[in-house]
Amino acid sequence: MQNSETGTARHAPMKILVLGATGPTGRLIVRQALDRGHDVSAVARSPEKAKDLEPARLMIGDVRDENVLRKALKGQDAVISALGTPASPFREVTLLSTATRALVNAMKDEHVSRLVCITGMGAGDSVGHGGFVFDKLIFPLLLRNVYADKNRQESIVSNSGLEWILVRPSVLNDKPSHGSIRAIADLSDFHGGSISRHDVATFVLDQLQSDAWLRRAPLITS
Repeated sequence: MQNSETGTARHAPMKILVLGATGPTGRLIVRQALDRGHDVSAVARSPEKAKDLEPARLMIGDVRDENVLRKALKGQDAVISALGTPASPFREVTLLSTATRALVNAMKDEHVSRLVCITGMGAGDSVGHGGFVFDKLIFPLLLRNVYADKNRQESIVSNSGLEWILVRPSVLNDKPSHGSIRAIADLSDFHGGSISRHDVATFVLDQLQSDAWLRRAPLITS
C-alpha cells in the first residue's frame, strides 16, 4: 500500500471559489479556508442556506450555468468542487457531470487552472475497494446512479487539461479530525475505511498549494 503526505509547498493566501459550499463537507472547507487566510467565494442556489458562510463572498446561482460560473471565477486563483447529490437508486443522476463540464469550460475561459475535485471511494479504479457492506449493499442498491455520474465527472476533469486533483474520500463521518490522513494510490491491499469531513477539508485545501498529487486521484482515509 502506497501512502503519501499531503504536502504544502506554498502557503500564500489565495482567492478560492468553492462549489458545493452549503453541503456538510463544503462548509468545513469554507471555514478552514477562511481560517488559513484565503479569500473565499462560493456559488449557491439558496441564499438562506448560504447566509452563515459569511464572510465568504456569495454568488447566488446555478452551478450548471456557465455564465454564473464565469462571473464567479473572475480574479480567482483556484477552484474546489465539493458538489454532492443524494442517493438516487432509480433515477439517472446528471448534476455532477453537467456542472463539472460547465465549470471546466468556464475555468478555461477565465484562465483559472487549479481544480481540486472531490468524488468518492468507488469512482474510477477505486470501485470494489469499499469493503463488503459498501461494495455489495450500499453501492449497488443506493449509489449506482450517483457513481455513474461521478465517473463521468472524473472523466471530464481528467481530460480537461487543467491542473487537476481528484480526491476520493472513503466513507465520510462527522467525527472530529483524526489528525492522520492516508492518501493512497495503490489500492491492492485496501478494503474499506472511513474519514472525517474535517480531515477531507484539510487534505483538499492542502492540494491547492501542493503538486504532490497533481493530475492523480488519491483515495484518502484515516
